[in-house]
Amino acid sequence: MLTFVASILIFGVLIFFHELGHYAVAKKVGIGVYEFAIGFGPKLFSWRSEETDYSLRAFPLGGFVRLVGEDPEESNEEGSFQQKSVLSRFAVIAAGPIMNLILAVLLFSLIFFAFWGVPTNVIRTVEPGAPAEQVGLQEGDRIVSVAGEPVDDWFEITSRIHAHPEQEITIEFIREGESQSVRVTPKEDPDAGVGLIGIGPEYRKYALFASLSQGVTYTFSVLVFFVTSIAQMITGAIAPDVMGPVGIIGMVGEVARTGMTEVLSLAALISLNLGVINLLPIPALDGSRLMFLLLEGVRGKPIDPQKESFVHFIGFTMLILLMLVVTFNDLVRLNIF
Repeated sequence: MLTFVASILIFGVLIFFHELGHYAVAKKVGIGVYEFAIGFGPKLFSWRSEETDYSLRAFPLGGFVRLVGEDPEESNEEGSFQQKSVLSRFAVIAAGPIMNLILAVLLFSLIFFAFWGVPTNVIRTVEPGAPAEQVGLQEGDRIVSVAGEPVDDWFEITSRIHAHPEQEITIEFIREGESQSVRVTPKEDPDAGVGLIGIGPEYRKYALFASLSQGVTYTFSVLVFFVTSIAQMITGAIAPDVMGPVGIIGMVGEVARTGMTEVLSLAALISLNLGVINLLPIPALDGSRLMFLLLEGVRGKPIDPQKESFVHFIGFTMLILLMLVVTFNDLVRLNIF
């Protein structure tokens, strides 16, 4: 039950923020909205206000905002999406992923202000028997460089270590005001294919406005880490690590048992991941629609709506097939199938 409730709350908030971005900007630029829905499938309940139907549906793993004029047959209606400028349409589509990035900033800022704060580049924990302990790293050491690259925060530290599984690297650190260094070989995680040395960060809380600033900085660091990881998976530098709804729900269940801070942190990471993935130029996702709008801006005339719809249809079909494969892998990983 805890897993179910936590999953519904996390997915519900993430989907609501994403669709709210599309909805709010559409209203701002004068595009009509037929429906604002959270979830898919049969309606659990709904209501109507002015021109828009609002609904909560049975399956909470998604949502949508149906705009006037998205269907080519509605392009001549008042408040049509197709009649607005390229810039206005671009803003409407981009607003969904951007809202997920903003939500990540707000959640991280809340954690830094009210819970355990932001991870620093100071070591708080060293796992017994881990590579870090074997080479002499200790609690209180402040890491300043990994593999020859200077580091300022924990995500820079972990991203450098993750990139060198089973490869010896140099870690420079400050201990009691003295600069020191060690050479360590990160142990490869068999599931994720990344390097680990078994250290955890020290955290520091911030005041309200400072926490907002840190929320932006930390979100940017995680964003860089995500983008780098995606690039490494595409190039084959690290093994693909893709998790579907079943795997995420399983993770939510595990995290929900550890406390509110971890739940908020996971929600922020999923929201940021959702925003990044949706900005990629993958057919049927927001990033693909943004690419078509950029092409329209360059060409000076729109792409044939039928051709664009066909590309999105093919992309949607491929995403469904990918989702089935990922879900099967999640079931195998969780020993459910």
